[in-house]
Amino acid sequence: MRIIFMGSAGFACPSLERVLLDGRDEVVAVVTQPDRPKGRNLERSACPVKHYLGDRAIPVLTPEKVNTTESLALLSELKPDVLVVVAYGQLLKPALLAIPAKGCINVHGSLLPQYRGAAPIQWAVARGERVTGVTTMHVNERLDAGDMILKREVAIEEDDTGGTLHDKLASAGAEVLSATLDLIRAGNAPRWPQDEARATLAPKLKKIDGRIDWGWPAATIHNRVRAFNPWPSCFCEAPGEPGRFVKILKTRVEPGCGKPGMVIDVTGEGPLIQAGDGLALRLREVQPEGRRPMSGAAFLCGHALQIGDILG
Repeated sequence: MRIIFMGSAGFACPSLERVLLDGRDEVVAVVTQPDRPKGRNLERSACPVKHYLGDRAIPVLTPEKVNTTESLALLSELKPDVLVVVAYGQLLKPALLAIPAKGCINVHGSLLPQYRGAAPIQWAVARGERVTGVTTMHVNERLDAGDMILKREVAIEEDDTGGTLHDKLASAGAEVLSATLDLIRAGNAPRWPQDEARATLAPKLKKIDGRIDWGWPAATIHNRVRAFNPWPSCFCEAPGEPGRFVKILKTRVEPGCGKPGMVIDVTGEGPLIQAGDGLALRLREVQPEGRRPMSGAAFLCGHALQIGDILG
């Protein structure tokens, strides 16, 4: 089959690699996001998919808006059998979805209809799920609402972060995509409608989502610390340093007593901070503003925290 692959984020790279390694189909083009300013110097940088392609002899298209008349004409000229969409970053309108002869499919990082949206991996961890997975589906004009093809469950381990689970699901997604393309090639890909009553959302992450409210239950904070590592990272204001923040990278739930946000122990692996439900969080790894990540014990050595201090 002739495939146009549409993807931008790192989650898409294993899927693209699997299609190329399988060698059963021809990738006639890759559609990805334009280079954008990044970093402190705002130098223009390629997205992960374009960076992965390197100097491979595959046409790369980077439309600012993929649904324009000009973009549609260019994609039509390629005469694709299938559009494969993985973490692309733009919604596809009906005129674009009508181009491929055998339809448009998507790899999504959740067990649909749960966690539709831009950040299904992080929100699954943040909300304390024990199992998630990947789903392939037939794309329609609604966000992550198309008929499902295949699913694969992936366990969320106690020490998983948003970063580690991302990599597991990206790998699983590549396997499920390969099996899905086999079904499409054979002409027997199923269509399982999603149960709208069970649908949940996973909205795009913002930096402010990492701000810790110490009035939350300890498990809620702990799960968000895991989920938002490496980005956007959970953070709080350091005691006695208004306007300066500390990223919280690893925690452990322990017994506690005190007011939410209060430092109740300054020994051992790191400071122990009271949460809002009678439990507390041991800060096992942190990153002060402008510094590298460090253990909680090292943080205690360099910061004169006192029992009774309050973290903002």
